[in-house]
Amino acid sequence: MHSLLVIHDSRTENDTEPRSASSPASLLRSCGYVVGAAATREEAFDQTDVDAYILHLPITEVTAWRTPLIQHKIAPVLWWCTPLTATLSVNACEDSLMVDGILSPSMLPQEIHWILHFSARQCFERQQWLKEREQLLSRIEERKWIDMAKGILSKAKNISESEAYDLLRKQAMNERKRMVDVATSIVKVYQLLQDQT
Repeated sequence: MHSLLVIHDSRTENDTEPRSASSPASLLRSCGYVVGAAATREEAFDQTDVDAYILHLPITEVTAWRTPLIQHKIAPVLWWCTPLTATLSVNACEDSLMVDGILSPSMLPQEIHWILHFSARQCFERQQWLKEREQLLSRIEERKWIDMAKGILSKAKNISESEAYDLLRKQAMNERKRMVDVATSIVKVYQLLQDQT
């Protein structure tokens, strides 16, 4: 991880000036990172070579920024926690607040390096879990169509469900289609016929 983008707003902007020793940009540069800054989404999206996003914003604005950033480019999102950005009580924190790490001005360079390292790892693990979740949901949906088609075939042809499964598989091979596509066609035709009667 080398290039970071600090995102700030008008309330935290004075803190991000390079001359301020406690600004996120200054502290991160002193740790050896290349740091850019953005105050708008357009500015943030213009910077494509970013390894992580640092949100120097009030906690209430983190979710509103995180979603479009992740949709633009998958990279860790960290929150820069200061008295200015953490003015709300603990009750203001949402359970659904998703950040990969938290940084603060009091951290030492080694701590910043490790937080950035672990946040990158967490970000990419979460992306892998989301992909696996989508695949599992897709498989469940496919299984649902196949089970419905098996039920329809076993009832219509007066055969067992295992025989109906074999029939589906054979039909899919003959048509050179996926089994779920054949099953979906059977269910939709059956539903169409049921609606007309």
